[in-house]
Amino acid sequence: MLAGLQNITFEFGARVIVEDATWHIQPGERIGLIGYNGTGKSTLLKLLVGEYQPSKGTVERSRSTSIGYLHQDLLSFDTNDSILEVALSAFEKVLQLEKDIEELGKELEKTGDEKTLHEYSDKLHELETLGGYNIHHRTEEVLQGLGFSNSDLKRPYKEFSGGWRMRVLLAKMILQQPDLLLLDEPTNHLDLPSIEWLEKYLQHYQGSVVIVSHDKYFLNRMVTKIVEVYQQQLNIYTGNYDYFEKEKAIRIEMQQKAYENQQDYIRQNERLIERFRAKASKAAMAQSLMKKLDKLERIEDAEMVRPNMRINFRVDKTPGKVLVELKHVSKAFGDNVIIKNGSAEIERGDKIALIGANGKGKSTLLRMIAGTEPMTGERKWGHNVDESFYAQHQLEALDINNTVIDEMKGCGSQMTELELRSLLGCFLFSGDDADKKIKILSGGEKARVALAKVIVSKANFLMLDEPTNHLDMHSCDLLIEALNKYEGSMILVSHDRYFVAKTANKIWEIVDWEIKEFKGGYEEWVAWKERMAKTEMAASKVQENIPVEPQLTAKPEQKKEQPKTEENLNTNPGGRIAKEQKKELQKLQKQFQQLEQNIAALYEEKTKTEALLADPATYSDKEKFLTAEKEYKTVLDKLAQANKDYEKIFERMMELES
Repeated sequence: MLAGLQNITFEFGARVIVEDATWHIQPGERIGLIGYNGTGKSTLLKLLVGEYQPSKGTVERSRSTSIGYLHQDLLSFDTNDSILEVALSAFEKVLQLEKDIEELGKELEKTGDEKTLHEYSDKLHELETLGGYNIHHRTEEVLQGLGFSNSDLKRPYKEFSGGWRMRVLLAKMILQQPDLLLLDEPTNHLDLPSIEWLEKYLQHYQGSVVIVSHDKYFLNRMVTKIVEVYQQQLNIYTGNYDYFEKEKAIRIEMQQKAYENQQDYIRQNERLIERFRAKASKAAMAQSLMKKLDKLERIEDAEMVRPNMRINFRVDKTPGKVLVELKHVSKAFGDNVIIKNGSAEIERGDKIALIGANGKGKSTLLRMIAGTEPMTGERKWGHNVDESFYAQHQLEALDINNTVIDEMKGCGSQMTELELRSLLGCFLFSGDDADKKIKILSGGEKARVALAKVIVSKANFLMLDEPTNHLDMHSCDLLIEALNKYEGSMILVSHDRYFVAKTANKIWEIVDWEIKEFKGGYEEWVAWKERMAKTEMAASKVQENIPVEPQLTAKPEQKKEQPKTEENLNTNPGGRIAKEQKKELQKLQKQFQQLEQNIAALYEEKTKTEALLADPATYSDKEKFLTAEKEYKTVLDKLAQANKDYEKIFERMMELES
């Protein structure tokens, strides 16, 4: 065991966060820590690292266990060092060795002392053992994976915004390779390519990882265990997030049945007690039944207890067919071109997701549509458009000295205080909560205030920039439900793939400084991108092979004149070649179809063996584990060969069809 909690109780004043909770973290585990906003997920991480002490119970940590903890409070760190230097500070021991070697080298040049030479050699050997010669390469690789360009690496850390600073600190933590990595909402500040890179990196990470996240896609790909904080208890599920959802539903159903059965039993016994109590001859029996009921361990009602926001976007008027039109718009920041002569339209009923890597200008384009970003070209509003803009910076734009109710009064909704308090109740600010100052609210609570401000606007066109940041999964689901019922149109920027997949009916992407539109949802867009990438790869390979492969057909002017022999005159070589090509193509098409079926079957087999390897029970039986590992390697080899054959046949078919 690396670390754990043993029968701990932790309280904030009179509020109990967890009671008599036990959780042990084993080597190599990838755990998702989940729960509603305010249930104490971040508190548990702080208990594990020793920032908080439990009221009862013990926090167990091996002395040799190193822990890396990434959290939002780290943003207070500041320095003039370059981001490369900040990330390289992960290799403290190696950097000290480099300094020692440099000093010993200088001393050796002066004295040539044998003892110094031995020390110098020992230090060089230690540097090599610690992998000190490739730390720069590894650091650059991790920073680039997290979205930094080569030119960024030498820039001072203090020049970067909060999100980018968090990436540098994440890179440093990854490079330190602690035995246990605790990540509190790591995807909040990452774009899609960086999230995908982090997924791949952490899947091969040798240590254990605990992740607090509301990103279901990320958790499904990353974790093999879920720890849920629910009603002051820790509930542990072995599997990913999808497994947890199914298993929790089964647990609740079983508990509900057990609760109902017990209630029937209690009611039946209570009726008997009432009947027997009046008769002297049966009084002892009644007493016995009462004692039995008193001793009975009561099963709690399994009704789901969760904070339910009631999000209901209201629309006052219907706009025209086209809400916004961009004509020949351009935007650049110095040499960094965002859009060049781009044009696009947003129509009534559109629910557009604007996606792509950070730095491509998604938020900038959103501000251009909103009219808050200067640009060249024309932006034209349609008829009857009432817009509302929810931006990341809006959380910072809230007046921290205002109370929640004062903040709502200041957004010009024409609603009475009673109506505003009623609306805030839907956003979990009931009673005195509406009189709390903004400055004492958590990130999730501030996000709810900003969302409430968007809702009172009664807009028929929403512009949403990362609306799910700081919301827990249940709140995200409620927002998805509300946006699907929303009668207006919207454009949103989000890195949460599940949220995008559930809300968007169109995808916009900035490619080569132009706005490219895909008419379809996120999953259709991903499938289309994969098909296009395969086609481009196959086409580029065909082009590469053209000079090498003999040309099967030639242009008339390139034909060499053949001697007019009798054989030549009586046969049609061109027709014969065409016929042979047709036969070959038909044969290849059959092979291609068969290969597609084989590859699908192999992927199914791969999924099964992966599930077996993800099951902790496999590792308790050595033979079972070795068999599963062997099967997995075999299926990977078969897949690699099948994909190779697939590409080869595909290339040949393209040659014959061209």
